[in-house]
Amino acid sequence: MNDNEKLVIFGTHEDGSRLRPHDWVERISSMVAEFGPDHRLHYSENAHPAVIDGQRCLVVDGRLRKDVPQLYDYIISFARRNRLSVQGLRGEIEVGEQMKEPRAPGC
Repeated sequence: MNDNEKLVIFGTHEDGSRLRPHDWVERISSMVAEFGPDHRLHYSENAHPAVIDGQRCLVVDGRLRKDVPQLYDYIISFARRNRLSVQGLRGEIEVGEQMKEPRAPGC
């Protein structure tokens, strides 16, 4: 994975069942989030929640691997341990963006 690529980690196991607890995306995203001057939590572009095809997921930017390698390794390990569905994609996904369906790699 290079700096221009993103991973999308869905909260479904390989067998189709959903990961619990349901707030796992927010828990992981908050590890690199910061409170702004408005006293609200602002998610990082490197790891943030999104809704794709109606499903909450975690978008991990390739820059996280260089910027915070321990967190990147933790997230990848978490996805593997829980046998979560992971897709690679290129392009921009804004924090909190909703998409109808995942984009194929190379789009």
